[in-house]
Amino acid sequence: MKSNNENIKIDGIDKKILRFLMSDARKPVLEIARKIGISGAAIHQRLRKLEASGLIAGSKFIINPKVLGYTTMAYIGIYLDKAMSNPLAVKELEKIPEVLECHYTTGNWSILIKVLCRDNEHLMNVLNRDIQQIEGVSRTETFISLDQQIDRQITI
Repeated sequence: MKSNNENIKIDGIDKKILRFLMSDARKPVLEIARKIGISGAAIHQRLRKLEASGLIAGSKFIINPKVLGYTTMAYIGIYLDKAMSNPLAVKELEKIPEVLECHYTTGNWSILIKVLCRDNEHLMNVLNRDIQQIEGVSRTETFISLDQQIDRQITI
């Protein structure tokens, strides 16, 4: 594993380790070591280097929002009255728990956000009560996701 102009180079062993952990972050290091054919200490050392490089950052549990009653996923394009409104708008969007992602974009919208709500009525309330009341927001355009058909990370 070598760093090259801020891009990290990973070898075949690193890739195997990452593939195992991407499929199940709770997989025991010794089990991975046995399958790859190197020591557990070598796996730990490589993982520390990958973390230090910034390529990987921790692990997390994935919560199924539908089990909690959140069934409406939507993408909202936000038009701002001027570009200078962006930092203030993002600060206000951070306060809205239903906002999962926020992207500064090219194209017609200034900001594209991903929101998760219990249902359409909840979405309407978040739009009317929270998002459209933010200073600098001139209008929004909402797209409801009917079904997420692909969910993956970059291929290693």
